[in-house]
Amino acid sequence: MESSSQKFWINLPAYVKISDCDYAEANRHMAYSIEKPSETYLIAGLGNPGLEYRQTRHNFGFLALDALAEDAKLPLKKVKFKAIIAEGRLEGKPVVLAKPLTFMNESGTSITSLMHFFNIDLEHLLIIHDELDLPFGTIRMRAEGGTSGQKGMASIIEKLGTQTFPRMRLGIGHPPGQMEPADYVLQHFSKADNEVLKIVLKFAVEAAQTFVRDGLVTAMNRYNGEAG
Repeated sequence: MESSSQKFWINLPAYVKISDCDYAEANRHMAYSIEKPSETYLIAGLGNPGLEYRQTRHNFGFLALDALAEDAKLPLKKVKFKAIIAEGRLEGKPVVLAKPLTFMNESGTSITSLMHFFNIDLEHLLIIHDELDLPFGTIRMRAEGGTSGQKGMASIIEKLGTQTFPRMRLGIGHPPGQMEPADYVLQHFSKADNEVLKIVLKFAVEAAQTFVRDGLVTAMNRYNGEAG
């Protein structure tokens, strides 16, 4: 029997077409700027759409966002601006949870559209993504920074016109031996990774909740480092 998640991915192209018109409208401006930001938070996990990528290292951001949505009881069902999203409240505050469906390298187009539409303050944006330069099992939150070679972050920084926004980096470590990073990130987590993976996802959920409730500095002080 197909799960609800599998059914969604199988039927994805039909859903995405619904959002094409508003997606184009929101992307008239390349750089992000608004005069009166709302109180809403946007938390987005990065990854690649499709069942074949679901459990890969590069989809760590998607996995964390799924865990957060499940914990908050905010089902990711609606497609808007080429992202699957959920709207609701997290820690008593309005929030949009999002997983861009544009494939990793074009994440910025979807994120920028959502930022404009929901009038998100840059300080209320949190991007969750995989990080080669951190050991597996490590979480690192920052208020700003570069891409560290992460193509999704590069796309977001380009489209927003700034690298000053909060992010949560989930370590996956460097590839072994002579393996190319591009091949490594598209490998599935191994069975040996499962226990650490569960712990990291638990802490990632708690860190995102703390970010919304108490702010980035508190979340950094509490969760930066080895999970567990």
